[in-house]
Amino acid sequence: MPLDLAPQMMIRDVHIADRPRERLIREGAGSLSNQELLAILLRSGSRSESVLVLANRVLSTIDRLQDLKELTVEEMTKIKGVGEAKAVQLLAAAELGKRLYRTPPQDRYKIRSPEDAANYLMTDMSSLNQEHFVVLFLNVKNEVLHKQTIFIGSLNSSIVHPREVFREAFKRSAASMIISHNHPSGDTTPSREDIEVTKRLMEAGSIMGVDVLDHIIIGDQKYISLKDKGYI
Repeated sequence: MPLDLAPQMMIRDVHIADRPRERLIREGAGSLSNQELLAILLRSGSRSESVLVLANRVLSTIDRLQDLKELTVEEMTKIKGVGEAKAVQLLAAAELGKRLYRTPPQDRYKIRSPEDAANYLMTDMSSLNQEHFVVLFLNVKNEVLHKQTIFIGSLNSSIVHPREVFREAFKRSAASMIISHNHPSGDTTPSREDIEVTKRLMEAGSIMGVDVLDHIIIGDQKYISLKDKGYI
């Protein structure tokens, strides 16, 4: 049941740490109630009541949250405090949610070999003028969950800190990763720094429980795998 707030309670009276937007940033959208999510979409209340009270009123007009998507603009604007602009915002959000639910998940790209990883990275990385350190985060099936550029610049073990790499791995709930970077010169021969960075991340991965499967170096439409070369 929606929270019943006194009409005189304005959003500014709520401690900043408890406001919906601040809580979403701090704790994530999943921590917010339906009322708080609606309040963010509505954005503002009125002189006499807070946006949380208005969100509560919207919820009180429907039996289930799913019913929100069935309302028309005309029906929505009959709710006190909801004008046409707010009605459009809510219905657009409801329609977007409906489309997201209907859209089937796309098949994830699966890495079965160093060549698969190189093919996934080659188009974007072979023509770069600066070195980019990029990580592929994989699930337990070796499917790509996410590709992230960790930094741009010459590879150096003092710059590529495991903390930055594994923070993203935990964020994505990755089971393993493939690290990569490009050589703008086109020559894929690994440098001493390339090998040191690889070993450092592998050691960190064995402690953190996220395996570093390979390090792919991309050149001019070619690549090498440090795993194939025996460094991993």
